[in-house]
Amino acid sequence: MKTISSDGRRGGAGKAGLVAALVAATLLLAGCGGGGTAADSGSPAVASTVVLSEPAQLGELIFRDPSLSASGRQACISCHDPAHGHAAPNNLPAQFGGPTLALQGGRVSPSIRYLASNRAFRFEADGTPTGGFFWDGRAASLQDQAGQPFLNPREMANASVAEVVQRLSRAPYAERFRRLYGADILDHPDEAFARLTLALQQYQREDPDFQPFSSKYDEFLRGKAALTAAEQRGLALFNAPSKGNCLACHPSARGSDGSLPLFTDFSYDALGVPRNPALAHNADATSFDLGLCARAGGDLAGRTDLCGAFKVPSLRNVALRGAFFHNGRFSTLKDALTFYVQRDTQPEKWYPQRADGTVDTFDDLPVAYRGNVNTSEAPYNRRRGETPALSDAEIDDLIAFLNTLSDGYTR
Repeated sequence: MKTISSDGRRGGAGKAGLVAALVAATLLLAGCGGGGTAADSGSPAVASTVVLSEPAQLGELIFRDPSLSASGRQACISCHDPAHGHAAPNNLPAQFGGPTLALQGGRVSPSIRYLASNRAFRFEADGTPTGGFFWDGRAASLQDQAGQPFLNPREMANASVAEVVQRLSRAPYAERFRRLYGADILDHPDEAFARLTLALQQYQREDPDFQPFSSKYDEFLRGKAALTAAEQRGLALFNAPSKGNCLACHPSARGSDGSLPLFTDFSYDALGVPRNPALAHNADATSFDLGLCARAGGDLAGRTDLCGAFKVPSLRNVALRGAFFHNGRFSTLKDALTFYVQRDTQPEKWYPQRADGTVDTFDDLPVAYRGNVNTSEAPYNRRRGETPALSDAEIDDLIAFLNTLSDGYTR
């Protein structure tokens, strides 16, 4: 076995009452605590007037510079487009990179928005794996995450830190880099690369575009906007433990300090997402992406209970994405949500059949690790043939709510 590392719906009075109660509960929860929130003044989002520090300004230039890649055609922004919530600008399951942009990566490019408050990977007191950057948490900081694509042979594909710095020395902003970090900084590749990645980190921390909190839902929590009937129903379904139960991993209420929710608790989950034949490495039937237990460095190789687990992403700007889950198996939000609620009730819809007619559920994991898949929490706690947790109309309502999480809302 090989592993890969690195809308107008009608409802009865009873249902309407449930929706109203759940929405009201969400507003009351605005004073409750919990992880996955970030500081907010409560003021409406406004256009950025922040003047970035010199390191952050250099970070922005680096972020947008394709000349730092082996192909000369790929920059950080290529896979983390601001117009798509700093995620990929297309519906490819993995972006192409390498010296000629002919090599496919192994996973969906994650959004790098709203990561400023994330921390290094750790196990919480109850044993829950939490934090870290990338789908498997292998990077310990924004700086670490920013540096790895430069050296990934399937991304920017530089052969060494020295090669990155050599390219940097030819950039139009190289003199600014020298003025800030020392006249001979580019003569010391390791130090220069550390400054380069620190500049990228500083850019992501300072530029409000990485944490704008400018969605309709943010304005709703500020008392500046009202949700439509469909959006309210979707919010209620999102929060209801017996329905979407999304808030179990994607908190939707303000923190105890009034901070706005990030819609992730930075934890990990094994969802049993179907194998994606559009990923080149899956042409090898013995190749599996095991996620957390197989990440680079091998520090969790002994934790086979974590095989198949991947980072819980923020749902902010989820409606702007074109590929969903770590392997990009689905390219529409409707299909992704339908899979969530029908995975266990109608598995034959999502997984291949074996020669004997049985369904090969959780087919993107070796049989030995399929028991790690979450089958205990709603909406996964149903059996084949049972009614899914959400109907098709309810999924549409949930999508209406998720659309309110897109930044850039204007009244």
